[in-house]
Amino acid sequence: MNKTNILDQISLLNKPYIIYRSKKGFTLYTNFSKKIILTKKNITSFLKKTNQKQKKIKKTDLYVGFFGYEILNDLIKVKIPKQKKTDFPKGIFYKPEKIINLSENLKYKPEKSNKIDTKFKINIDRKNYNKIFNKFKNKIKKGETYQIKICTKYRNKSKIDPLDYFCRLTKTNLAPEAFLIKDKEYSIISCSPETLIIKKGNSISTKPIAGTLKKNSKLNKNKALNYFRKNIKETKEHNMIVDMERNDLSRICLPGTVKIIKEKIVEEYKDLYHYVSLINGKLKTNIQIIDIIKSMMPGGSVIGCPKISTLNLLNQQEKEERNIYTGSFGYIKFNGDMKFNIIIRSILYYKNISEISVASGVVIDSNPKNEFNENFIKAKALIDLYK
Repeated sequence: MNKTNILDQISLLNKPYIIYRSKKGFTLYTNFSKKIILTKKNITSFLKKTNQKQKKIKKTDLYVGFFGYEILNDLIKVKIPKQKKTDFPKGIFYKPEKIINLSENLKYKPEKSNKIDTKFKINIDRKNYNKIFNKFKNKIKKGETYQIKICTKYRNKSKIDPLDYFCRLTKTNLAPEAFLIKDKEYSIISCSPETLIIKKGNSISTKPIAGTLKKNSKLNKNKALNYFRKNIKETKEHNMIVDMERNDLSRICLPGTVKIIKEKIVEEYKDLYHYVSLINGKLKTNIQIIDIIKSMMPGGSVIGCPKISTLNLLNQQEKEERNIYTGSFGYIKFNGDMKFNIIIRSILYYKNISEISVASGVVIDSNPKNEFNENFIKAKALIDLYK
């Protein structure tokens, strides 16, 4: 393929492919020889199968794909009561036979225009959001949880070109964990900012995000940092999530090796600023891939804390499946190295429905109006694509 118009060419082939953000641009995965649809019955065997730890591997010796929220709950034995279910797969991984490096400046000319049939509708209006907020606030006061995330969904009917949307998204909101999965049955378009796992050899790191500030013309990164440092609510929320993810790492790492490498820094995106830390540790010997997944997923920053009891509270409250939202996308190499993000700031495009899920954290100092508005701020960069 000619690299100058490779995206134009691959879109015409009508076969699945994945594009994932890399240090120097993007990586294109295609020519899949295997497609593994995960279920409650096969996820354990799949993860054990990936634990090959080959010393010499080819570039294509990996699986790339995603775990949905529900299957991660199954894996850690957290029950989900009856919810409104969908027939969307709980997780899919692909074995690529071709990998191509792409530049940061993605070029693509769509052949067809996008058609937006309906405006976005939210599944939880402000009135119902306030009821859920007050219920969780009481749970916090009783000590049943310290922080919990309320998920809302925006949906519309549309016929879109996912590659066009992804390319435009990378121009306006280039995120470190951006990815696109384009399959015949579905697509995921993501500008996720959050890295959950980077494992190389026995080194493992995570980058929790907790703290969001809407951008305006008077703000810059330094002013945003001052805001976060002085804001008691944002600081409490960030400290709780960092402590929880340190605890998650400590279960699989050697004693004394889990350390905060970067503490409370600010990252800038299209419509907002985020409060971020970076944590690193050294894995214990004989730790398996399944041990890492079970300890680290679902990511604490998009659930709340303590993790298991908060998951139970969320699953009892939420009426719909989260699907991809707060699951994880990434890859597992045949030598045991891996990288996974948290699936946030993403569009699930399935059966001509675009679904955007977002969540904001409730702590004892939270205000329901602010948290409801924060959800829209997080969704805005994606909703703007449809204008």
